[in-house]
Amino acid sequence: MDLAFTPQELAFRDEIRGWVKDNLPADIAHKVHNALRLSRDDMQRWAKILGKKGWLGYGWPKEFGGPGWTAVQKHLFEEECALAGAPRVVPFGPVMVAPVIMAFGNKAQQERFLPGIASGEVWWSQGYSEPGSGSDLASVKTRAERNGDHYLVNGQKTWTTLGQYGDWMFNLVRTSTEGKPQTGISFLLLDMKSPGVTVRPIKLLDGECEVNEVFFDNVKVPAENLIGEENKGWTYAKHLLSHERTNIADVNRAKRELERLKRIAKAEGVWDDARFRDQIALIEVDIVALEMLVLRVLSAEKSGKNPLDIAGLLKIKGSEIQQRYAELMMLAAGPFATPFIEEAMEAGWQGNFPGGVVANAPLASTYFNMRKTTIYGGSNEVQRNIVAQTVLG
Repeated sequence: MDLAFTPQELAFRDEIRGWVKDNLPADIAHKVHNALRLSRDDMQRWAKILGKKGWLGYGWPKEFGGPGWTAVQKHLFEEECALAGAPRVVPFGPVMVAPVIMAFGNKAQQERFLPGIASGEVWWSQGYSEPGSGSDLASVKTRAERNGDHYLVNGQKTWTTLGQYGDWMFNLVRTSTEGKPQTGISFLLLDMKSPGVTVRPIKLLDGECEVNEVFFDNVKVPAENLIGEENKGWTYAKHLLSHERTNIADVNRAKRELERLKRIAKAEGVWDDARFRDQIALIEVDIVALEMLVLRVLSAEKSGKNPLDIAGLLKIKGSEIQQRYAELMMLAAGPFATPFIEEAMEAGWQGNFPGGVVANAPLASTYFNMRKTTIYGGSNEVQRNIVAQTVLG
């Protein structure tokens, strides 16, 4: 296992760092570094900047219009973007559904859908979870019945992240009830502007409507929007989930937020407290360990070896780290972190924040939001079972 970057990789990192510095809008970076509310325009503006450069699909092979970067180059790109204060690439299009379309879609589907994803023009949403089907994803009940040249879709999806902005949605739908639950699932692409689609925002603990319920009432979906074969969608879903759970680990954002935690600790006068610094050191060790785990996977890929199937393990550690740094920021600011002021998430807010520094006003929102991380993408309890079975044996 070689964890040292080559001179070529270090030169590549310098190139990325310089480009991001020159092209990332300062107002967006300010919001990211201070955990302020990002609008749809903020996220899509950055996506289109990357798309124009050809880097929104930074993980894509050249044959589909991507840069054809190695796994290490992709990691360095993500790291430099995160440290500079770039928003995370909204993953549903370029990171999640695009690889499925590349691997299992036909040529017409690839030519139709991939250009809009690569440019950042088309916003995709994920239709996986349902009220009774979260970690037990194979139990999805949303029905798609074939009727000539189209499907009629009826049912409900929930926890649809940023679904209020969605143009298209990739869905797991039930097309058969025979055999095991996994064998009757299909992978369908659905235009969210179709008649019969209703999106209802869900307000979370932090006051944001980050997730949504989506209802389908006799929604007509052309049969040509079926990816691969009918009733084979579970295979495609597993392909996608490996990308999702690795993405959730987000070690690069953790490195950026660690620096923010240190800034808050110094500003609040707790940096000199040895016990508090011990807690910062502990989370820094965990972040380094997570990064080494990611680099271990990348090293195995680079050398042509088969890496361990540890997407679940990356998700577990990454999500726990996210919750911990949010907690430590609250502890650093003490009682001045506890007021929950939803308006403080707006850039430039100068409202009354009793007794504390205005910069600490978003801390409560971040803390509340991070309670979700050990649940979404397959709860950590379920992930531990999967790791026990597939990695430990």
